[in-house]
Amino acid sequence: MSEPQKNVIGENIELCGSDPITGYHRDGCCNTDNYDRGSHTVCAVVTDEFLEFSKSRGNDLITPIPELGFNGLVHGDSWCLCADRWLEAYQNNKAPYVKIKSTNIKALEKIDLDSLKEFALDIS
Repeated sequence: MSEPQKNVIGENIELCGSDPITGYHRDGCCNTDNYDRGSHTVCAVVTDEFLEFSKSRGNDLITPIPELGFNGLVHGDSWCLCADRWLEAYQNNKAPYVKIKSTNIKALEKIDLDSLKEFALDIS
């Protein structure tokens, strides 16, 4: 990627998480491209409640998959979530917190900014 992608407030996107390394491109950022059909654009700080909700919906982010280098997520990890999954969690009162400055502007194609701001950790 040549130039930095933008976040939901129009600035250069910031690092979401490096331990574990996240992002569709595993670059630590919620960068996206036309191949990212899941739109992994929301930088979330996951909670146990969200992880259980996601698992109940068929997306188990808790169980390690060593062959893919995935150790499983725990409460407090930062992770680039699919915009649809975050929105589904939001609609079911299970949404995790969000790092606005690390959330890709593409997330706004599915989620309105005010909803994201309700859960923002890095802006007031």
